[in-house]
Amino acid sequence: MTAPHDDTSVLDAFDERHAEAFADRLVDHLNGGALSLMTSLGHRTGLFDTLADMPPATSPEIAQRAGLAERYVREWLGAMTVGNIVEHDPSAGTYHLPPEHAACLSRRSPTDNIAVFAQYIPLLGSVEDDIVRCFHDGGGVPYERFGRFHEIMAEDSGQSVVLALESQILPLVPGLIERLENGLHMLDAGCGSGQALNTLAHRFPRSRFIGYDLSEAAIAKARREANELGNTNVVFEVRDLTDFDRTAEPATFDLITTFDAVHDQANPSALLRGIRRALADDGVYLAQDIKGSSHHHQDRGHPIGPLLYTLSCMHCMTVSLARGGEGLGAMWGREKAQAYFRSAGFSDIAVHELDHDFQNYWYVCRP
Repeated sequence: MTAPHDDTSVLDAFDERHAEAFADRLVDHLNGGALSLMTSLGHRTGLFDTLADMPPATSPEIAQRAGLAERYVREWLGAMTVGNIVEHDPSAGTYHLPPEHAACLSRRSPTDNIAVFAQYIPLLGSVEDDIVRCFHDGGGVPYERFGRFHEIMAEDSGQSVVLALESQILPLVPGLIERLENGLHMLDAGCGSGQALNTLAHRFPRSRFIGYDLSEAAIAKARREANELGNTNVVFEVRDLTDFDRTAEPATFDLITTFDAVHDQANPSALLRGIRRALADDGVYLAQDIKGSSHHHQDRGHPIGPLLYTLSCMHCMTVSLARGGEGLGAMWGREKAQAYFRSAGFSDIAVHELDHDFQNYWYVCRP
């Protein structure tokens, strides 16, 4: 027989100092969330770039240089000042972005611009009502509701993938650069706006490239960039990969890549079996996916764990569920990823980490 609940013992166990510390922590979260919104604004309006190129200046001077409305710039500078991001000299009425801050917030830093990630916060906030509905009714929120997602992902990928392709990523597969130079056939499944594929196509004109993605808007952007670069060796197609295990042409590609694309598929197992089916006997599958464990408690020390789980809940998981999918989510983790790769027919799976990339694992998979 269960003992009756003792309210007195619960009250006696209440730690006032712990409660106050936790309340302070929640206030920090509120301020951090607000600064994330303002950081996104600073990135999108170019204000961080403007400040990075200016000596200490007044609000009207900054607004004029940036081509923006001064009243909005002034209020934004207020948030940046109280958030200790921008330095303010009240006697001179000037504002200054320290070079150490500019290194993390301006486009001067193509690989370390944290302002790029801040854009995810307002984007996810825009679908909060939809997510609340899903908590009550189930289902998911479709890709179409996330207006700028592919644009932000392209900036994110530009930092973690595109600039490191030849220096760090391709060398994970010995001899791959030479094979690309001599000419191979490559597929990028879930290619998004095609930034990585267009970069490779331009660099390796003897190879042939194809990119598949479900988003018509992303594919249209990829095609525009291919035309601008003069890439005649790359093709982009709108394609649903939920039946790729049945529709993939066998033994077609020497190299297949997925960049952060498996976990939000409606049917990730079908995609992976299709990749195995489409891969040549001596081919290689190179997958980038989010660094994490398949066990929540093991991600407590992840430097951006809360951000990644939020992205998973409010985008990656829900877009899969919206299509009747599995809803793996971004934080499916290394253990589950390796199990999925093995189940798809890959017996040789090497897991790599790159110095510049703290948010991803890089999997090199062979039959």
